[in-house]
Amino acid sequence: MFSGRWILLLAILGCGAGPDTASEKAHDTPPSTRLPIDRIKLPPGFEIDVFVENLPNARSMTLSPRGILFVGTRSAGKVYAVVDANRDGRADRVYTIAEGLNMPNGVAFRNGSLYVAEVNRILRFDDIENRLADPPRPVVVTDRLPSDRHHGWKFIAFGPDGKLYVPVGAPCNICEREDPYATILRMDPDGSNMEVFARGVRNTVGFDWHPVTRELWFTDNGRDWMGDDLPPDELNRAPGPGLHFGYPYCHGRAIADPEYGRRRPCSAFVPPVMELGPHVAALGMRFYTGSMFPPEYRNQIFIAEHGSWNRSTPIGYRVTLVRLEGNRAISYEVFAEGWLGSDGSVWGRPVDVLILPDGSLLVSDDHAGAIYRITYRKRS
Repeated sequence: MFSGRWILLLAILGCGAGPDTASEKAHDTPPSTRLPIDRIKLPPGFEIDVFVENLPNARSMTLSPRGILFVGTRSAGKVYAVVDANRDGRADRVYTIAEGLNMPNGVAFRNGSLYVAEVNRILRFDDIENRLADPPRPVVVTDRLPSDRHHGWKFIAFGPDGKLYVPVGAPCNICEREDPYATILRMDPDGSNMEVFARGVRNTVGFDWHPVTRELWFTDNGRDWMGDDLPPDELNRAPGPGLHFGYPYCHGRAIADPEYGRRRPCSAFVPPVMELGPHVAALGMRFYTGSMFPPEYRNQIFIAEHGSWNRSTPIGYRVTLVRLEGNRAISYEVFAEGWLGSDGSVWGRPVDVLILPDGSLLVSDDHAGAIYRITYRKRS
């Protein structure tokens, strides 16, 4: 059985210290021989395969217009470029385009440039699609972010407004800190006009915009040490700027924090649209916008649940689906599971999800060092 505490400790201790551009050659990706993907259970008609493996600590993902998949890491300190040149659903080559970075979890792409989030700064690699084998020196977009490593790794993405959204997690399990902690920030692509978009967000490592309403939705990890079943992780909706989502005073829809709950009531905050499992570590989330899956999946939310590290009985280690009716979340169900064994052993931990142009779903796994591809085949 893998210990979640040791997984977390090793991840923290293994982080790189300083930035350097890539020194490794690209390598071809051999066929999968070691990952037990036959253990993954999916709804009827869905199949899973390995898109790429031997990708240590693969976490957040973004796709360029040419179909190059860029992948951030946390403990490895590297950023990868994964190429499926023949579009056969399996990667052909992997480039390491940066290494020695400080928890470069978040990646985003805009106008030919790759943006990478370290703990305290955002980097930009220009013209990267044409320079995979010889990446440029990064440009520092901003270095005005806090340097706290506790919840310091970041998911980043560009919104419909053209701004870069960057969260700053709480530097603790539970504490009361001023801006910019426990917020989601947004800024212009050059790092200017930085402002707080949302407050009371303990640690979001995944967000996306509704394809119809263009409103921001995000996951948030609940605090620890309130027991095995409290509090829940959250799925939240932010229809506009300036809202407060409760941390550190309130958790879930109406759970007052034992330390800070007396200071402000839960009624003062925006409740989550869905309470997720307790300690499941809900990370990456995306609206399904493809056409491969059946129509009932369109504009619904897939969430990667990394899995609990401090729960008596492990939970998570799966991909879940939240179904919506308009702006209401009406159900929360398991879509893919099997990375967690019935005996509590763990061989994989989903981190992020991403929809490819063909409608298939990618799932990254930082524990197995792999990315999977889920497809749907209509039954005759």
